[in-house]
Amino acid sequence: MVKVTIADFDGVMYNISQDQKSTILSVSITLKFFKDIEKFGDSKVLAREYGQFLRPSAEANSSVTLQIDYNQLPENVEELATKVALLRRNCFASVFEHFFDYQMSKPAETLQGIIHFRTDETMFVQAMSDRATVIFSTRFKDPGDIVLGKTFLQTAPRRNEIDLTYCVTFLNFKPYLAYSVFQEFSEARRRFDGAPQVIYCHKDPPRELAGTDALSGDNIAYITFVLSPRHIDEKHRAKTIDLIHTLRTYLHYHIKCMKAYMQMRMRAKTSEFLKVLNRAHREANTAVAVSVDQSCGFTTGSSAK
Repeated sequence: MVKVTIADFDGVMYNISQDQKSTILSVSITLKFFKDIEKFGDSKVLAREYGQFLRPSAEANSSVTLQIDYNQLPENVEELATKVALLRRNCFASVFEHFFDYQMSKPAETLQGIIHFRTDETMFVQAMSDRATVIFSTRFKDPGDIVLGKTFLQTAPRRNEIDLTYCVTFLNFKPYLAYSVFQEFSEARRRFDGAPQVIYCHKDPPRELAGTDALSGDNIAYITFVLSPRHIDEKHRAKTIDLIHTLRTYLHYHIKCMKAYMQMRMRAKTSEFLKVLNRAHREANTAVAVSVDQSCGFTTGSSAK
């Protein structure tokens, strides 16, 4: 039997297995927060995406299991492989699509849900008649990350909020200094007028989380996405889900990139200073005093001990 275990972000685990004499390949995913997805998500999404390949009941200690028979492969195998690779994304999509559909129906009441996708971090989703709101909480465990988080706030145009832009530039970002992160978003917002507003809050949770178990603290941050109907309609929702569900990973990845970039610049500057000092160094017993008598037209020199 062949069995491979692969780790993904947010504690997600994949198990890929196949018996030696079998033509069936099993792909299982384990999510610690799958109960929250079942509670607030739409079970029809996975059935729609995977159809006959979705096993009615998952394998032991797994959340979802797909079974693929080599003898019954579809004509477009690459499309199937892509869908299997997006299993984690589609689990998140079941939650987003449920709330997006609710918002598109122009409800009179507000629908809310909380996904505890990490031990101490959550994703809050809210659907109202005019918008959908997605709030990620994140905890900075490393002291350096906390400093960078505060740097974000120091560039804020007003108090403890920073307006970002959520758009396709997420895929083409360059890891410069902290200020450049938000400068990139600001430039993108000027290019994409329809991009939704994103608000970064430090320490205290936004008002949407009032009455919940949302944490407060110097190492806590909240990222709020305000999505209007044009962002979640049938034409754009797939792209919105593709980008928004990776937000937490995106943020922490670029914090680490910024730390590496600053260390690289400091090392380069230190090396430059050392070269300057070496050029200015006077070796012992080699200094020569030279005088030139312009009027006589000759030069005299003497060695200094």
